[in-house]
Amino acid sequence: MHRRPAPSPAALVARLVVTLSLACGLSAPSAAAGTEVNDAALSDPKQGANWLAYGRNYSEQRYSPLAQVHAGNVGRLGLAWSMALPEDRSLLSTPLIVDGVMYFTGSWSKTRAVDAATGKLLWEYDPESIKHAGGERLRAMWDSSRGLAYWKGKLVIATIDGRLIGLDAKTGQKLWSTQTFDPKRPLYISGHPKAFRDLVIVGNGGSEFGAGRGFVSAYHVDSGKLAWKFYVVPGNPADGFEDEAQAMAAKTWTGEWWKHGGGGQVWNGLTYDPEYDQILIGTGNGGPWNRKVRSPDGGDNLFLCSIVALDARTGKYKWHYQTVPGETWDYNSSMDMVLADLKLRPGGGPRKVLLHAPKNGFFYVIDRKNGKLLSAEKIAKVTWATGIDMKTGRPIEAEGARYEDGSELVWPSVYGAHNWHAMSFNPKTGLVYIPKVELPALFTDTGVRIVDWRKPENFGQLDVAVDIGLGSDIPKDAGVSSLLAWDPVKQKKAWEVAQPNYWNPGTMTTAGNLVFQGRIDGTFIAYDARDGRQLWSVHVGSGISAPPVTYSVGGRQYVSLLVGWGGAGMSLGGGSSMAQYGWGFGGQTRQLLTFALDGKLPMPDVGKPVFVRPIVPADFKPDEKLVDRGRALYASTCVWCHSAGAVSGGYAPDLRASPMLLDLKALRTVLEGALVQRGMPKYPDLTDDDLVALQHYVRSQAIVTSQPTPP
Repeated sequence: MHRRPAPSPAALVARLVVTLSLACGLSAPSAAAGTEVNDAALSDPKQGANWLAYGRNYSEQRYSPLAQVHAGNVGRLGLAWSMALPEDRSLLSTPLIVDGVMYFTGSWSKTRAVDAATGKLLWEYDPESIKHAGGERLRAMWDSSRGLAYWKGKLVIATIDGRLIGLDAKTGQKLWSTQTFDPKRPLYISGHPKAFRDLVIVGNGGSEFGAGRGFVSAYHVDSGKLAWKFYVVPGNPADGFEDEAQAMAAKTWTGEWWKHGGGGQVWNGLTYDPEYDQILIGTGNGGPWNRKVRSPDGGDNLFLCSIVALDARTGKYKWHYQTVPGETWDYNSSMDMVLADLKLRPGGGPRKVLLHAPKNGFFYVIDRKNGKLLSAEKIAKVTWATGIDMKTGRPIEAEGARYEDGSELVWPSVYGAHNWHAMSFNPKTGLVYIPKVELPALFTDTGVRIVDWRKPENFGQLDVAVDIGLGSDIPKDAGVSSLLAWDPVKQKKAWEVAQPNYWNPGTMTTAGNLVFQGRIDGTFIAYDARDGRQLWSVHVGSGISAPPVTYSVGGRQYVSLLVGWGGAGMSLGGGSSMAQYGWGFGGQTRQLLTFALDGKLPMPDVGKPVFVRPIVPADFKPDEKLVDRGRALYASTCVWCHSAGAVSGGYAPDLRASPMLLDLKALRTVLEGALVQRGMPKYPDLTDDDLVALQHYVRSQAIVTSQPTPP
C-alpha cells in the first residue's frame, strides 16, 4: 500500500531547474548525482554526511566523523524540525540518511522517506503487517521494527510477520516480497536486515514460543531470491544434517531437543566484516530457556549464545565463540558486534577485533580472524559466573547458578546487563558507550509445564520452561541502569553516569567529543565523551527507546531521534516501573525530532503524562483459587503485550482500568477478533471459565495496586 504526496509548486520549479541545468551541460547538485551505497561507501569511515546503515557503516561503531556540533557548542542545539507520527506506537528504528533523504520504519514496519533538512514527507509505504499476520499469529508479535537496509538505490524492510520487502528508494514502490519463514510457526522479525555484497541478511525471533530452530537467511537484493541459509542449531538427526557444522553442533546436544526447536534465533546482532569477507551473527538463547528440558543430559548446545562467523559468499561456517555454553538464563548474544582496530599491547601493532557486550554481564574483545578470545571482564553485577577462564574461553560458573535446587536469584536478569540497545565506539577517545542494566531475576523450575505450540490453543503462548515471575510486577526500585564508558583495551570503566530505572536506550558518538542518548524519562542528553559531563539536554515529552543518528545537509549538521516508548521493557514486564512516568497507552503522540545548532522551533506538545486509575468495584471479591488460575493464564497469554502483574508499561491498555474485564460478553467479542486491525490478537480458544479466572486475577491486581504504599 503506497502513497506519494503530489509535488508542490516549489518542488516542480526545482525539478525544472535541475532538468534545464543538465540540458545546458551544467553540474547538478551533488545530492542529485546520488551516492552509490555499496561496499566502498559502507567501508568508508570518513564519509559523515550520510548515515548509510544501522551502525552508520560496516564497523557498527555508531561513530560519526562530523564535528560541527561539538563539546564546546552543543548547548546551542535547538529543534530544527519535527514530524508528528500519530498512528505509531513503538518507535525503535535507526533512520538512514542518503543524499539529504531520511528513511525510517515505524510501527508494523510502515516506512517513510522525508526531506532530511525540512522533515517534509516524500513518500510512505505500508506493508500491512497486521493484515498479513492474521488474528492468531498476532499473539507472537509486537509492532516493533528496529530499522531497514539501503543498497544501490533500494531499501529493504523486514516485517513482523516474516516478510522481506524490497522498495525503490526514490518512489517507495514495492519491487519484490519474500516470506522468510513458515507463516504457520509463531516466529516474528523485529530486527533490522543487513545489506552487503549485493545480498541482504535477516534473522528472526521466537525462542520463547517453542517453535524456534534458529537460522539466518541471505537474499539477493535485486530479486529477493534466497542465496543461502545457515541454521544456528541442528535439527532431527534422523533427517540428516545440512552441513558439517550441524553435525558438529549435534554432538553438543542431548535428548530430543528438536521437538522443542532448540532456539538460537538471530533477532538482532548482524555485522559484516569486509576485511575477512565474513558475516558475524550474534545468536539467541535456548528454546525453551531451561536446558534441563531441551537438553536434559547437559551439553554446550551449539550454536546458542555465540558469535558465529560465516563466509559472506556462501554462508558456510568459519568459526565461533560461545559466550554461555549450555545456556539456561536467556543470556543471548544478539547484541551488537562492533569492529575496531585496537592496540592491545604497548609497542604492538593494531589488532583487528570485535567488541561485544551480550546479556551475560561480560565485555569481550575477540580476534576477528579466528574467534580467539583476547580479553573478557565484568561490566555489571554478575553472580552466575565468577569470571572467564582465558585458557579455555569458558565462563567459570558459580555453584547453584543453574537453579539445580529448584530456585535461584541470579544477576543479571533476563533483560541482561546490556540488551539490544546499541552501544557505540569512539576511535578518538578509545571508549565504548554502553547502556548498562543492573537487575536480578528469580529462576524457579519446580512444577513448570511444557507447552506444545502445535496445538491451536497453545499457539503464541510463552514456553520458557522456567518461572521468572511474569505473574507479578517488578517493583519500581528493583533495578538501576547507567551509561557506562568502557575502555576495551584496559578492560576498565572510564566513567559512568547513573540513569533512571533499569532500561535505557542506545547511544551515538561523534568526533565532536560527544555521546548522545535518550532516556526512559523522556530526556534526550548530550554528554562529553571524554568524562561524562552532561553538556545539553531537552525533555521530549515521552519515553525514548530508539537510538539517535547524525548527518549533514547543505553543510549543516543535524541530530535526529525517533520518540515513541516501546520494546520489551514496556511490554513483557515491569509495568509499574515504566508506568510511573505516565507513558500510558495512547497517551502521547509519537514524534521524529531533529536538532541543529541555533534551531529555534518550540518543542511540540505531545500530550500530558497519563496515570492509570485501577477500577475497584465494591461488590467484586476475587476468589483466590480463580486468581491463581488466572495468574498462570495471564503469564502465558497476556503478559507479552499487557505487561507483568497486569500493570501496563504503555504498549497496550492497562487491564486494571479496563471496563472490558467487568463485561465478559464484551471481552469475548474482543478475543474473537473485534480489535484485530488494531493489533489485538484473537483468542477464541479461551473458555468462559478461562475468562472468569482472568477477570478475578486482574481485579485482584487492581485491588493490590490501588492501595497506598505503606510507609
